[in-house]
Amino acid sequence: MFKKFPRTFWVANLIELFERWGWYGLFNVLAIYLTTVLGFTQEQKGYLMGIITSMVYFLPVFTGAISDKFGYKKSLLVAFSLYFIGFFLMSKMSTYGAVFLSFAIVGLGAAIFKPIVSATISKTTNEKTAILGFGIFYMMVNFGALVGPVISSKLRDINWSYVFYSSMFAVAVNILLVIFFYKEPGRVPNQDSVWTSIAKIAKNIWIAIIDWKFLIFLLLIVGFWTMYNQLFFTLPVFVEQWVDTSILYHALYNVWPGLAKFIGNGHGAVNPEMLLNMDAFFIVLFQLIISSIVTKMQPIKAMVIGFFIASIGISLMFMLRNPILIVLAILVFSIGEMTGSPTITSYIGLIAPQDKKALYMGMSFLPVAGGNFLGGYISGTVYQKIADRATLALKYLQSKGIEVPKGLHGEKIFDYAVDKLHVPSQRLTDILWQTYHPDHIWYLFTGIGLITVVGLILYDYLILRPKRKAELNRG
Repeated sequence: MFKKFPRTFWVANLIELFERWGWYGLFNVLAIYLTTVLGFTQEQKGYLMGIITSMVYFLPVFTGAISDKFGYKKSLLVAFSLYFIGFFLMSKMSTYGAVFLSFAIVGLGAAIFKPIVSATISKTTNEKTAILGFGIFYMMVNFGALVGPVISSKLRDINWSYVFYSSMFAVAVNILLVIFFYKEPGRVPNQDSVWTSIAKIAKNIWIAIIDWKFLIFLLLIVGFWTMYNQLFFTLPVFVEQWVDTSILYHALYNVWPGLAKFIGNGHGAVNPEMLLNMDAFFIVLFQLIISSIVTKMQPIKAMVIGFFIASIGISLMFMLRNPILIVLAILVFSIGEMTGSPTITSYIGLIAPQDKKALYMGMSFLPVAGGNFLGGYISGTVYQKIADRATLALKYLQSKGIEVPKGLHGEKIFDYAVDKLHVPSQRLTDILWQTYHPDHIWYLFTGIGLITVVGLILYDYLILRPKRKAELNRG
């Protein structure tokens, strides 16, 4: 079976691996970098990550057609050039506007890349090899998402610039792979002008969203992606601010010293992104098992169960301060993710009219874009008000009648509070936790997930079941 895949298939999988290495190598530590190294507020962090990542998932609706027009190979070279330039600029910039623009360049590269690699895998497989082919592709996605952040976590303890250089290295490898090994798969060139292609896409989007039943489904799925993105947007910051990861390090050191040293940061603790990275690790281990179970379920049922389990996992992540228990919470979340997330695309394929399958499948990116945008807002503006340690430290100082000098923001406020109150950092963190209960942010995250679950149940009961009964009566 493996011999039936052409060389371009394997090249595309390697490209995906290194692209995920580059993207997640930065993305998993980005929230911490923005707030602790550059000193941006949680709100600034939320807007930057939310807006750019929503662009990454919205623009492929259009960039796919442009790639069909100019060719996959040329488009890949443009995409990776943008990646490289964006990563380089991000390593040098420190002002909010400059960093925002630099990450936008990375996001544009990602938006160009995404539809090309999926199309390449699709065009280099057939009915007999598609299941195995996409299984291999999904494994490469998660392997890259696992390796990149591990490398970045070790490098950032040496120098944060090395994180960007690691991502640039991964992109440079991809540029060489494209130049020397990637061959254009068989495709029908788009003869329309770019503007004609974009106009047709806009028309097709309108055709899809006026299907009100499909639109309701897409809006419901935005809720899942909004909750899901807190894993990347909020959890690293939450762990950095509130969780003593030395507990995990020492517990692991007593059992397996070598592993403890590998995942440790050299200071007797574990960096937050190492905890976050367990999600990809669990997916690599268990996705095939979960998928074999889920295939026996109806898609809506699988999504309801998956999203409910993920909601429990997200609540435990932000309810607890013990890093060992947070890892277990991430396992619960990943089980829900593996159950519900892949089912979304397969369900859209099932409900799409026969002559509009490609159109409806293309719309599957839109809820992801919406979830990234809303997730960024919640992890920024809302988190800053409810659970940000610096904001709560400011509130605590004000309650004591202590003025904070103008110009202090972010974690510098917390550091000022430590000095002014003459208490150790960990002790002040405990006081703020007990006084203001930042863990209550889990109510919001879990509430979004449960609303999505209830919405899907009602969607099935009020819309899908009557439709199925009508079809049976006609039959």
